[in-house]
Amino acid sequence: MSRVSLVADVGRTTPAGRMRALARAESTLFLRNKGTLVAALFVPLVLPFSVRTAMSDADLKEAGLNIGTLILPASVGFSLLFAVYAALVGVFVARREELVLKRLRTGELRDVEILTGSALPAVVTGFVQSVLLAVGCAVLLDLDAPSAPQLALIGLLLGLVTCVALAALTASFSRTTESAQVTSLPLMLLSFIGSGITVPLEFLPDRLASFCELLPLTPAITLVRGAWTGDLSAYEALGAVLTGLAWTVLSVFAVRRWFRWEPRR
Repeated sequence: MSRVSLVADVGRTTPAGRMRALARAESTLFLRNKGTLVAALFVPLVLPFSVRTAMSDADLKEAGLNIGTLILPASVGFSLLFAVYAALVGVFVARREELVLKRLRTGELRDVEILTGSALPAVVTGFVQSVLLAVGCAVLLDLDAPSAPQLALIGLLLGLVTCVALAALTASFSRTTESAQVTSLPLMLLSFIGSGITVPLEFLPDRLASFCELLPLTPAITLVRGAWTGDLSAYEALGAVLTGLAWTVLSVFAVRRWFRWEPRR
């Protein structure tokens, strides 16, 4: 699909129709990009096994965990980072550098519709993949049904929204599609280590764990893990939700302030 046809295909009279048309065009482009496709669909399936290896010597029972409550939230975290965050940083930068975003703004689409429509394929991919990974982990690792499924849903939705907002913000400071792979690394590495994806916060010193609770993806992972462990109090759950919402609000504000719609020269 050419850049011209992508722009022409989004001429709809309603916001929902315009975003649906843009999402359909982005889905076609997503399926044609083999590198992004592999990173988004297959990497999150492989990386959770590394978590099991890394934590093989840890006493999970002492922390109130088991192999299922270790790997399942990690699987969701990897999906959020690779299928949503990293993929969308590349999408936003590529469309900007190809002047697609600039052309879209000359039509009926509003700024929020452009970003939302462009993000929909990655968001749907991340949501479906996370659900399938959760079901697969529950079956293969003999996990019981979550005692608080609403926390898992809230955590997943919060993680998706946060990743979209942070992807748009990261794209604002990425000059090219090649540099986007570098600018997205700090958040990904920080999330791997500090958000409870590879190392649960229960294994960190109290002061360090308190700091890591404030990281962007920690609320989503905390809520998903708490849905299965059942040891997350209402106060802790509310704190995680408020932290996640705060990151989303700050990211949206930053995107409105600094997002670039034209190529960086």
